[in-house]
Amino acid sequence: MAGPKNSKWFHERLGPGEEHVHEVKTVLFSKKTPFQQIDVVELGGYGRSLILDGKVQSTQTDEFIYHEVLVHPAMLTHPDPKRVLVVGGGEGATLREVLRHRTVERALMVDIDREVVEVSRTMFPEFHAGAFDDPRTELAFEDARRWIETHDEVFDVIIIDLSDPIEEGPCYRLYTREFYRLVSRRLSPMGTIALQSGTVAPHDLLNFSAIYKTLQTAFPVVCPYTANVPCFGLPWGFQVASKQVNPRSFSAGDYDGMIGRRINGALRYLAGEVCAAQFALPRHLRERIERETRVIEDDAPLYIYH
Repeated sequence: MAGPKNSKWFHERLGPGEEHVHEVKTVLFSKKTPFQQIDVVELGGYGRSLILDGKVQSTQTDEFIYHEVLVHPAMLTHPDPKRVLVVGGGEGATLREVLRHRTVERALMVDIDREVVEVSRTMFPEFHAGAFDDPRTELAFEDARRWIETHDEVFDVIIIDLSDPIEEGPCYRLYTREFYRLVSRRLSPMGTIALQSGTVAPHDLLNFSAIYKTLQTAFPVVCPYTANVPCFGLPWGFQVASKQVNPRSFSAGDYDGMIGRRINGALRYLAGEVCAAQFALPRHLRERIERETRVIEDDAPLYIYH
């Protein structure tokens, strides 16, 4: 964490000249693993929170927004998702949302850092809500790219829930053209993927637009969308990519019907009209992604400012 251990404030760097400052009530856990720095803290405005490498990942107050927005658009776009791969998502909340879909028969979660999962099991029970112990769940603790390269299993939906691409961090090779092409080969004919793509603040759009351009090298349908996740301090971007089905083809009524038929329990953030409307990007975002030329490659990765 930034600052001394007894500091009452956590400063998260959002970019040059910009920080999000949180009151820290208690530091509950802090450890450097072979892959990243894990901190579990009680933040004044957001409750118990998971921080990895100095970046807020999930908080008690608003994790439901991030995880519903990440998971359900891709799951609902696929007509009958039975086999789902979760890449990352160590706190278990992404897995929780996947397993709410009645059609799911198997959910494999691949995360490089076993210790994030172990910490989350005990310190964030409301995040995973027992998803780690669901009989449909399988956990694999290894590099997700290596796993995809060495296995030939096919999935209906792949949810990529990773930290931002930080230099020397564990994730930057999971945002490249080569990786997305590997992912495409592991998808069924109607397959869809979803991922978070960084901030969509007007002054910091490169990551969002470059991921969009890079996804287009591997998928015929790419649909970016946005949501406000307050703990992140800036508006946030997401993307759904598909081999065939376009999530923009569904109406608000279509989404409401699918939510009612296919998802167990009530959603807290998403409704049909939100699902449909979130794909309508404001003009400045649409113009930026359409003129983007940067393609992220293994030999030319893109790192966020850190």
